[in-house]
Amino acid sequence: MEERLLAILRNVFDDVTIDTTCSQKTCKAWDSMNHLNLVVELEMEFGISLEPEEIGRMISYQDVKEIIAFKL
Repeated sequence: MEERLLAILRNVFDDVTIDTTCSQKTCKAWDSMNHLNLVVELEMEFGISLEPEEIGRMISYQDVKEIIAFKL
């Protein structure tokens, strides 16, 4: 799951250097529009539906990973 998640983050934010330390504070491309793009990609890739509260809590790689792991 982690490699799939990193691939999605790298694709959405168009940055091959993204790693597990990625967060809204460290990634300039992580703006509101790309946050929505990230949600769509995650839902499609993992076959899940994210709740608004979960979407709001996704501010770092670690947060996203934990939310996705809970959903699977």
